[in-house]
Order: sequence, then structure tokens, then C-alpha cells
Amino acid sequence: MAGTLDVDKLEREVKTVYRGVAETPTEERHFEMGRDLAERLGYPPADLDRIPEEAIDSFAGVGYHFDLADLQPGESVLDLGSGSGMDVFVAALHVGETGSVTGLDMTDEQLAKARRLRDESEMDTVSFENGYVEDLPFEDDSFDVVVSNGVINLSPEKDRVFDEIRRVLGPDGRLALSDIISEETMPDGIKANADLWAACIGGAEQVDDYMDVIETPGFDIVDLRENPQYEFTSEQAQSACTKYGVKSVSLAARRQ
Repeated sequence: MAGTLDVDKLEREVKTVYRGVAETPTEERHFEMGRDLAERLGYPPADLDRIPEEAIDSFAGVGYHFDLADLQPGESVLDLGSGSGMDVFVAALHVGETGSVTGLDMTDEQLAKARRLRDESEMDTVSFENGYVEDLPFEDDSFDVVVSNGVINLSPEKDRVFDEIRRVLGPDGRLALSDIISEETMPDGIKANADLWAACIGGAEQVDDYMDVIETPGFDIVDLRENPQYEFTSEQAQSACTKYGVKSVSLAARRQ
């Protein structure tokens, strides 16, 4: 899947972008961030009022899927690419004191910020781990639900990501995510460009291929919707959206 993409360069580019997301959230980027975006995507203001404001400032998600996740008190949740922790903190509201939420991220600055906010807010049911979505550092059948927001498109090995998600989910485990896909297959010139991957464009999988890579390891997709309220902000990103049908979707799936 990676083609001629320089995977090491991609990792460096992604870490650079999301280091900035953690440390300087007001800088201009290819994508929008913050509370206005979160509310437009569908996050209830009442939930946002109960979690750390700094986590919301660094929110760079592409959709809302907690209604699809249908989290219940006492469940264990894993958030892939948890960033500064906004979705982890939102999930913690839903699973309550008897549940637990683990965030996984590969960017040190994001993890440091998320852990600081966790400690300051005394959300004891929340933890943040360092790791990669293609090689999850968790035992089989560890979680009831996996969520992810705008992250899996950044991986050049999406088949491994969904294999790993299925492995760490328990029987009848659920997956709910938002991500960037495309209507048409991207040309090699875009797919081999690490800068465009880091901007959530180059790694956008063609929608039918994306569905296949989810279903192959053993998931049933039970819901899928587009998120027209999500828009890229830069001219370069908007051009790709127009030409190749790059867009945000949210979906729910269940482990077979």
C-alpha cells in the first residue's frame, strides 16, 4: 500500500505537524482545529464543558462518532491517535467511573500534554500510552470499543491497523471512527508525497478499498455517513477535495 512513499519521512512529517498541534494550536494549517470545529462536527457543548479546555484547543478531528460508538458505563475504550486527549476525555464521560479509556499516540508532545491535562483534571480512569496504530502494545481481547478520529488515513499500512484493532477487541467488540477517504484513487504523485500524507490528504484511501480493508480481517460495517460539515482550509487541500472527492466519513463496525 505504501508504494514509493518514504515511510520514515512520513513519520517525521506527521510528528512535526502534530507536535505543532499540541504546542501551537492557533497556527494556520491545512485543517481546522478547536472548539468551533468540534461543535460543528456534532460534539455536544455539554460534553465539551466538562473536559479540559486545552485538549479542545488542540482537537484536530474530522468527524463525530460517539453516537455510533454507543459507549456504556463500565466499558473499556481505546482511542487510536489520541493526540492531546479530547476524545479520550469525552469517552471517559460516557463510560463513567467503572469504565476506562486508553489513548495511544506516537508523538511525545501530544502525550505529555494529554497526561498533564489528565493529572490536572484528576480523571483517574484515563491513561495515555506511546505506540503505533500498526503494532498495538496491548493484549488480545483487551477492549470493548475502539475509536479513532482522522488518524488511520495517516498510516501507510491500513490493513495492519485493522488487523490489530480486531485483535485487541473482545468478542462482539465495536469500532467507531471518523476518517478521510476519497471517491477516486489518488495518483502516485500524491500518494508518494509525505507532506500531503501528513496533511491528511495523500493517505486517503479510495472508499471501496477502505471498506474492504475494514471487512477483510472480520468486521461488519453497520453504519456509514459522510461529514459535509468538515472542510479542509488550505487551497492545496481544497483542490484535492474537488479533484479526487476527498472527504470525511464516520462509520461503525462490529467484530464478527
